[in-house]
Amino acid sequence: MQIKAILFDIDGTLVDSNDMHVLAWEEAFGEVGATFDRQVVHDQIGKGADMLVPALLPAMDEAEQTALGERHGEIFKAKYLDAAKPFAGAHDLLAHAHGLSQQVVLASSASAAELEHYVGLLNAADLVSATTSSDDVEKTKPAPDIFATALAKLPGIGAGAVIVVGDTPYDIEAAGKCGIAAVGVRSGGFDDAVLEQAGAVALYDDVAALLADYAASPLGR
Repeated sequence: MQIKAILFDIDGTLVDSNDMHVLAWEEAFGEVGATFDRQVVHDQIGKGADMLVPALLPAMDEAEQTALGERHGEIFKAKYLDAAKPFAGAHDLLAHAHGLSQQVVLASSASAAELEHYVGLLNAADLVSATTSSDDVEKTKPAPDIFATALAKLPGIGAGAVIVVGDTPYDIEAAGKCGIAAVGVRSGGFDDAVLEQAGAVALYDDVAALLADYAASPLGR
């Protein structure tokens, strides 16, 4: 079936920000006396705070988890958001899909404010049909809410005509729960085996590599 819409993750997929999120989380955790190996934190990147904090600090109550997630957001915005840059080819990939009349959707566990910033950073306002952020859902990835909400914004397009592009196993798992296939990119720092085990139908080094192979990729077939 021809792909009519593409749901793009942002952090680690279109924008080089995963390591910055790790640093922001390290600082936020440090403020509550928690210390983790950096790889442990990285392996949770791709989840929203509602999923990440309980995975690492399960004894925290909901109010404490929420406060810690908000603190991470404050640190990231203050220290890292303006420094985050798009990956090479990110804008061009969105423009290429748009030029083929495929609907481009940004579906991220980031906050609405961060997502809006990234739309501007990617110069994508005229390319994007819809967006979904953590502010729109009850639970973030790997729960299906982000992609289910995005799919609901695409009337007349079923899951079989949609594909996800993401960098974490949580993107791929969330897509699978919605019956949507997912292409993985390695730019977020996750091992091939992790992405394949989550169910990725194809892997590319980054969005530039995906763009170069577009016609033969799951996006263009």
